[in-house]
Amino acid sequence: MLDKNKVKLGIAPIAWTNDDMPDLGAENTFEQCVSEMALAGFTGCEVGNKYPRDTAVLKKALELRGMQICNAWFSSFLTTKPYEEVEKDFIEHITFLKEMGAKVVGVSEQGHSIQGTDKPIFEAKYVMNDEEWDTLCTGINKLGKVAKDMGIKLCFHHHMGTVVQTEEEIDRLMANTDPELFGLLFDCGHLAYCGEDYMSVLNKYADRIRHVHLKDIRPEKVEQVKREHLSFLQGVRLGTFTVPGDGVIDFKPIFDVLEKTGYEGYVLVEAEQDPAIANPLEYAIKARKYIAEKAGL
Repeated sequence: MLDKNKVKLGIAPIAWTNDDMPDLGAENTFEQCVSEMALAGFTGCEVGNKYPRDTAVLKKALELRGMQICNAWFSSFLTTKPYEEVEKDFIEHITFLKEMGAKVVGVSEQGHSIQGTDKPIFEAKYVMNDEEWDTLCTGINKLGKVAKDMGIKLCFHHHMGTVVQTEEEIDRLMANTDPELFGLLFDCGHLAYCGEDYMSVLNKYADRIRHVHLKDIRPEKVEQVKREHLSFLQGVRLGTFTVPGDGVIDFKPIFDVLEKTGYEGYVLVEAEQDPAIANPLEYAIKARKYIAEKAGL
């Protein structure tokens, strides 16, 4: 079982309101979102598109509910934009996170990403050349140094439709980045989605994991996405993702590895679905009960 003194439990607002498809959950307010998170038994959350950016306002709303910010997604474009431009946006982003008391920042490389496009997710993924790999790894190390100097740990989010999706790509990224400056945001759901061995990735890099997303999949929906050549976002609408305990992934071995390696930080439920179909509070409670049973949190 995970140590409650070292590991905290969070949930992402994407189940209530979707940043990439704002029509999903358009009717759900920020107040409803964080209130239901707390009601379901979570103490941490990431940042959604309806969250106030005024840190004083946001802090008060979260403190009233016993919640805190633990991370916020940052889109880097290191392979398609000048580094200086990316760093400027990154500093602004982590300044906000630091004010909110977060300890990590999750970074996803969105240069050449098809995540938010209408391209088929299984056929159109971009593969980087050696020069682009060098650019990405050099830039990530630089951002990692910036984050470290500001008291924040950078963790990289491998993700469907991006240039770092597969185990092989994760291996190359990890081999060419400084462990002192760079960690991994582990997401078994994205690895399962693309048919990769998530336990292999977890076991290899457990000592470099700085943040964990808990996401399950519905294999029949993933197969439909593959069969019908659908995009990532079409898959989300279809219901490819769900919460732990509602799909096919057994999270107990994952929790066991995290316990064995002494993981400290957040494990965070992140399952983007259509809230009109999958009631966010209902699914948050389902996930909370499952995690209590399997991880002891």
